[in-house]
Amino acid sequence: MSRFDRYLLSQLLSLFGFFALVLVAVYWVNRAVGLFDQLIGDGQSALVFLEFSILTLPNAIRLVLPIAAFAATVYVINRLMQESELVVMQATGFSAFRLARPVLYFGLTVMVMQLVLTNVLVPASQRILSERSAEISENITARFLNAGQFMHPSKGITLYIREISPTGELLDLFLADERSETERAVHTARKAFLVRGEVAPKLVMVDGSTQRLNRADGRMAVTRFSDFTLDLAGLISIGGAGPLALNALPTPLLVAGAPEAAAATGASVAQLQEEGHSRLAAPLLAVAAALIGFASLMQGSFSRFGLWRQIAVAVGLLIATQLVWTWGGAVALEHEGAWPAVYLGPVAGTLVAVAMIWWAQRPRRRRVFA
Repeated sequence: MSRFDRYLLSQLLSLFGFFALVLVAVYWVNRAVGLFDQLIGDGQSALVFLEFSILTLPNAIRLVLPIAAFAATVYVINRLMQESELVVMQATGFSAFRLARPVLYFGLTVMVMQLVLTNVLVPASQRILSERSAEISENITARFLNAGQFMHPSKGITLYIREISPTGELLDLFLADERSETERAVHTARKAFLVRGEVAPKLVMVDGSTQRLNRADGRMAVTRFSDFTLDLAGLISIGGAGPLALNALPTPLLVAGAPEAAAATGASVAQLQEEGHSRLAAPLLAVAAALIGFASLMQGSFSRFGLWRQIAVAVGLLIATQLVWTWGGAVALEHEGAWPAVYLGPVAGTLVAVAMIWWAQRPRRRRVFA
């Protein structure tokens, strides 16, 4: 690698790191706000929130890498054009394709990063995230037992606990069940305990009473008890693990459309192949984005007013590439065996960039004034 290639590549990588950090921070903070409301609102600790936030980072980084590569390329090339560094290199005999070599190295570097993220880190983090979500959804104590406030675990159920002791005793419990159209039941107890059951936890209430109001005739029956066990299977909806998410499966299973993968996720073969080939095609967007940014700015020449028209063209081409990428994914989802359409966006973007680089190095006609 020549000194110029090392210089330009170092500039691209440093700006890429800056833009990637900013974009990941913006996306991650936006995602973290939703996680905070969901987890803290369900009674989870700050450590659980931090764990879930870290597990979402690989996916956030994967999404912003092509945009960060495009922004870094446009910024660096625009600055070098303004400072006449690329003009000097062209004057020494460097063609547009020769100038594009470090940009290609840069795009390939980002592509390798995204390949590792998309095919290794993101599936691993999503598997852990699914397992932890299932554990938390089954943890009724963390989800529904918050002292000093009225809670509604499911429709028609109202639960109130005055205090939860350090040993796990539920002090002064109130539980109202209004799901039935014929009667209303209210359970109160001086203290209660949660014990594990086969299907769902069971609530053992001590020293309390049960009041049942018949809605038809308005009669109420009161039963006092020293201890009473209530099965929570019908009272509180507890989410199970559910089908496995597509983004948690290994890429070879998805590409092959394996029957076991379809059975585990409930997805069709077309959905499996679209997800698997998208993991292989998405990193190519980084190469296309970097080359599009470079090729578009090479269409201009030195100007004190900047290359804003060329930058606008670059942004438009990147949006068009993304639209083609989205359309190809939709086609692959609708038709089994149409997975090659997933590669259409990155390949088309790269070919357009190569054509623009070839056009940029053609001799330009100059106007001759008599």
